[in-house]
Amino acid sequence: MGGWSRYYDAADEQPRQTLLDALDRFDEPGFAVDLGCGTGRDTLELLRRGWRVLAIDGEQEAIDRLAVTADGVDARLETEVAPMEEAAWPGARIVNASYSLPFCPPERFPGLWERIVDSLPPGGRFCGQLFGDRDGWAGQEDVVFLPRPEVERLLEPFVLERLSEVDEDGRTALGEAKHWHLFHVVARKR
Repeated sequence: MGGWSRYYDAADEQPRQTLLDALDRFDEPGFAVDLGCGTGRDTLELLRRGWRVLAIDGEQEAIDRLAVTADGVDARLETEVAPMEEAAWPGARIVNASYSLPFCPPERFPGLWERIVDSLPPGGRFCGQLFGDRDGWAGQEDVVFLPRPEVERLLEPFVLERLSEVDEDGRTALGEAKHWHLFHVVARKR
């Protein structure tokens, strides 16, 4: 996607709050998967806190940028260039997907979600965002949009530690006006 370079240049470098919320709930680091890691804003925070990380992104440019930013990081970082719906990963204590899951092809989303749930042990956490059905991009065939009851159904295997819904006008990282309808999620597997 040609637009990713512009996004990478414009994106904030601070880790997402959902990841920070999830990390604060663990007593010690473990293994994490960062799906759709982009240039690594969340991966780098995981590494800073002592986690081992598999960072997955479908764009080689994202992984290349992460490699430059993480220069000097020890062997705790593995990367994989693959669409998240095609990637494979072992069991993890955290699966993080900051603003990435909606970009899974809708027909492949159920299988990807099942893999996320199955890869987490009891006490493991999912954190990230899901787009709601009133989002300004709703109607795009290649993006996943979910009504709140469907989000709640997906999260049934979890204890919800954070489920906050945003339904407001705002801007994208590129400065474009957009109506955001999304769910911020931190959930602990039962």
